[in-house]
Amino acid sequence: MQDRGTARGGHCGVAVYVNDMIDRRKLLAAMAGAGALAAASARAAQLPDWIAQPSAPGATPPPAPVQAPVDYLAVARKQLALQSRNVHQSDRVGIVDFGLPSSRPRFALVDMVAGKIEMFPVTHGRGSDPQHDGWLKRFSNAPGSLASSRGAYRTSDYYWGANGSSMRLAGLEPDNNNADMRAIVIHGAWYAEPSLIATQGKLGRSEGCFVFGEELLPMVLYKLGPGRLLFADKLSVPPPAPVFQMPAEPAPGTENMVRTSATSGTFPKTAD
Repeated sequence: MQDRGTARGGHCGVAVYVNDMIDRRKLLAAMAGAGALAAASARAAQLPDWIAQPSAPGATPPPAPVQAPVDYLAVARKQLALQSRNVHQSDRVGIVDFGLPSSRPRFALVDMVAGKIEMFPVTHGRGSDPQHDGWLKRFSNAPGSLASSRGAYRTSDYYWGANGSSMRLAGLEPDNNNADMRAIVIHGAWYAEPSLIATQGKLGRSEGCFVFGEELLPMVLYKLGPGRLLFADKLSVPPPAPVFQMPAEPAPGTENMVRTSATSGTFPKTAD
């Protein structure tokens, strides 16, 4: 999915200058406002069980969250220690587990104080998944690759682009230090809506940006906020592909079967 945002040097690879920047304080106030959060809660019932958020006090609690496949709290602690010089806000950390497909919630928002983890679906880049089967195959830091990059990022300032409220990212490692040049940011889009998982079995693809559904984005931006750590990598190990093994002996009754194009009375022992 091609993004048409307005970040420095373009949004997800499109070179367009920022014309009108939103006042940061106004944006924070808007996202923190009760109206926006209440609207998100009201629509939570339309989302899959694993993404539904608690509603009003006294309401029926949502189903138990899906068990996280990785200890994301431990990952967050390790990455905070490694990036202590670059990231000073350590109360919350975002972890993106690209070892999971886009059909699974794989963005872990880790509350380091309470030890709480919330899971949300997030896209990967089309250059990382040319077959568009929902699995990330490769990372790339190269401009024009349209791929996701692994590594640690520092969340930066909010801005308003063609995709609405967005947040810039600073790549902190050799594997993602072109994030600013490539305009790799956090934003929202229709092709990241969780409802697509039910109809298509996967999310759409970005051009390398971390894209969330438009209903979830305000919550993610507000809770993650500027100056914090976002770390992306393949953390979960995908299930092994099934291995097909030919039977050692022919199935009973097939000894005298003849192929349509065969001239002999039995199946060959080697490939034609």
